[in-house]
Amino acid sequence: MAADWNTVREIASELPGAEEHTSYGQPAFRVAGKLFVWMSPSREAEGALALRIDPDEKPLLIAASPKVYFETPHYHGHPIVLVHLDAISRSELADRIEDAWALRAPQGS
Repeated sequence: MAADWNTVREIASELPGAEEHTSYGQPAFRVAGKLFVWMSPSREAEGALALRIDPDEKPLLIAASPKVYFETPHYHGHPIVLVHLDAISRSELADRIEDAWALRAPQGS
């Protein structure tokens, strides 16, 4: 079953302090006022999920799973990776969302 925003919502809403908002007209989640996962507003990445990532991990993910992870010029050089929701398992998506939350959540959350 392909993931969609409802899948993202189910996962992200369980994380402490996570709040659903919008960013550039697209659904998004923040923690402590900081975005950690959102639907990309970029035309080049329509339908893709954007999420925060450790900058050192980004090229490794893209190289290891290019059908799941990618970037567009808009996101080049930023600690953000794009995800094809129709190509990722729920468990892997949950791991990525939790990692993105941890990068943005206040220490001790």
